[in-house]
Amino acid sequence: MGAPAESIEGCRFSHAALLSSIEGLTDEEARSPCRLPGWTRGHVLTHLARNADSVVRHLGGAARGVVLNQYPGGMKGRAEAIEAGAARPAADLIADVRSSAARVERAFADLPERAWDNLVRSSRGVEYPASFVAFARWREVEVHHLDLGLGRVASDWPGPMVTRWLELELADLGDRAGPGALLAWIIGRGPAPEIGPW
Repeated sequence: MGAPAESIEGCRFSHAALLSSIEGLTDEEARSPCRLPGWTRGHVLTHLARNADSVVRHLGGAARGVVLNQYPGGMKGRAEAIEAGAARPAADLIADVRSSAARVERAFADLPERAWDNLVRSSRGVEYPASFVAFARWREVEVHHLDLGLGRVASDWPGPMVTRWLELELADLGDRAGPGALLAWIIGRGPAPEIGPW
């Protein structure tokens, strides 16, 4: 398959938009709640930085042909790293997001063409080609940019990302809502079904 050019370019664009939004963030704003229950903006920014580290980890493993877990220490290690970094000063959070995003972009550029087909393992234990990592990072940055509550809205999301992500989600929607109930709603023969957790 080779390097996923559209996702890589989309990721660069989304990194730049995120960095523009958080430039000048104050300590008070960083410690304020975001749209995610129980998290501050500092939690979201730390998560984005540690997610960037996981992308670099994944691609490093793919370059060597080794399937690595996304986060050292699994989900517990991920949660601990987020908590450990969430209360840092805004300047430190911004610098972490900036430098980790730059490492991701370098990892994209440095990955040998043949390695994009090698497998990586998600935090949920699902294995997929390294080429999907760029798209996963792109959507991660976009959805958490919105979660920060700094003015980004869903209509700002890039069209190609929305189209691809929506196709993936629609494929599983019947399982989450009940296929018959979903179909009845789509064709105007029933109410909108309750959708199970993502």
